[in-house]
Amino acid sequence: MGKNELTFSINQDFFQSISDILEQARKKAKTAVNLSMVYAYYEIGRKIVEEEQNGENRAAYGKQLLKELSKFLTKKHGKGYSAENLKLMRRFYTVYSQDQIGETAFTQFEDLPSVNTGRKFFLSWSHYLKLMRIDNMEERHFYEIESVKNDWSLSELKRQYNSALYERLALSTDKEKVYRLAQEGQNIEKPRDAVKDPYVLEFLGLKELPEYSESELESRIIDHLQQFLLELGTGFAFIGRQVRFTFDEEHFMVDLVFYNRLLRCFVLFDLKIGELKHQDIGQMQMYVHYYDRKVKLSDENPTIGILLCREKNNAVVEMTLPEDNSQIFASKYETVLPSKEALRKLLEEHLTDDDNGGEAP
Repeated sequence: MGKNELTFSINQDFFQSISDILEQARKKAKTAVNLSMVYAYYEIGRKIVEEEQNGENRAAYGKQLLKELSKFLTKKHGKGYSAENLKLMRRFYTVYSQDQIGETAFTQFEDLPSVNTGRKFFLSWSHYLKLMRIDNMEERHFYEIESVKNDWSLSELKRQYNSALYERLALSTDKEKVYRLAQEGQNIEKPRDAVKDPYVLEFLGLKELPEYSESELESRIIDHLQQFLLELGTGFAFIGRQVRFTFDEEHFMVDLVFYNRLLRCFVLFDLKIGELKHQDIGQMQMYVHYYDRKVKLSDENPTIGILLCREKNNAVVEMTLPEDNSQIFASKYETVLPSKEALRKLLEEHLTDDDNGGEAP
């Protein structure tokens, strides 16, 4: 043996204990394959970290440990236990052993087991592979909560993350509610909570068109209605497009009508491909008044109107609407994914402004 080579004494009982974890997990996998393996991978990660800490030369020992453990597990359990995958399990433990999340959002999972820190897991391994790459703990908590609450697939989780949902929601609220996003996810308690600004509609494919009409925008939304509902958020149900009503012998059409189960109210969308004008806001006010007086039931809440536009002048919007407005909102839409970096910078400035009483330092 060369003088630069290290001598390792690998504990065979340690190998067997890892194998036993997998055996126990596979017995439970008949009812919950993915979830059982998530708990198993956490436990494997814990044991790897603890075993590495016992090695005299930790870096070299850890590298050799993963290599030999991979060979052992592959021989006994087949594919899926490469050294790289074992590193991911180690990282999973490292991240989530320090990562506690409020349990109140997940009371429906009270019967799930807890790991050594009291932490529970609710999603598939693929979900956690994505989540543990999110460095910001508050943001990571938010996406985990929303994935559970809305039953997001992995592709939908990736889409919501890439569209910077956390930053977009956080920018529309105050510092205290940003904290609540990380503890409870998105809670829709009042009309403002149901509105995003901007909405990200990259799934419509409109970025490839040099120009398009409002009817084309509407048709694309209907063609991708399921994705649009996911972008709207929790509780929305589609009622109809170009919904007609007649007032004073004139016919009017509301572009898109939805109902929100949580707010128990109608939500009207008017689509604008250009800059929003005060006449557009006035028209939406008339739509909302009509629905409040003629359509909604007595036990339902006031109607919400959302003007979805490419451009808007906030000063015009604020001057046109009453100061106590809680029913009509103007939001921009984007046809390409926004820059997460730019939105994060805006969020940092937003939180700094809150710390300084709303004024820039």
